[in-house]
Amino acid sequence: MNLYRKLPAPMLPEETRREIQARESYHVLKIISEFVESGEELRAIQPAVSIYGSARTPVDHPDYLFTERLSRKLSDAGFSVISGGGPGIMEAANKGAFAGKSPAVGLNIVLPHEQHANPYQNLSIKFQHFFPRKVMFVKHAVAYVVMPGGFGTLDELFESLTLVQTGKTPSRPIILVGKTFWQGMMDWIRDQLLGNGMISEKDLDLVQLIDGEDEIIEHIFAHYENRPDGLLEPQDNTWELGL
Repeated sequence: MNLYRKLPAPMLPEETRREIQARESYHVLKIISEFVESGEELRAIQPAVSIYGSARTPVDHPDYLFTERLSRKLSDAGFSVISGGGPGIMEAANKGAFAGKSPAVGLNIVLPHEQHANPYQNLSIKFQHFFPRKVMFVKHAVAYVVMPGGFGTLDELFESLTLVQTGKTPSRPIILVGKTFWQGMMDWIRDQLLGNGMISEKDLDLVQLIDGEDEIIEHIFAHYENRPDGLLEPQDNTWELGL
């Protein structure tokens, strides 16, 4: 059976089709504008490290305090720190970098609840759409540090993993912090994904579990130690996320 016999009849009226096309074209143009505007601003803050984590982590929680200390050390070591710009781990990441030598960057998303911009941002960029925001997290960072978090954190983690695994972005350190929190997931990945042939053995090496602040920074520097371009952005940008 061909396509047209499967489609509902009658087809959409021409006027309705034009209205949909106009609406969607405007939507696409807004997304493109977010790509262009944010990309221009973020080129100035490299090298940078993106930190993912829960928006719900209290300010007195050990994960918050750890993230704040780590971000300060990364900032003083010469890395801008990129977070989602909101509360919780995102705030801790910006707060530590804000007190350091390198910029604190917030990629803020407009949501109907939960998200509000934290005050510790040297550079604050607002997004209406998740898609360009998520691209900027990956494209403009040389490493990704993943603190405990919920669905959004898992989304950002697995997107980063997928882009590195498929070669859509160059190899980057992907570091999970909190072995107690993440070990069960890593065991499941080994037992189920690797065990059932859905990933390869080398894919397990794409992510590291590290709980020490200094060890995280050392791992990032060690990853780039023998690369000719070091921490600099490649001049040939054709690889960038396939865009």
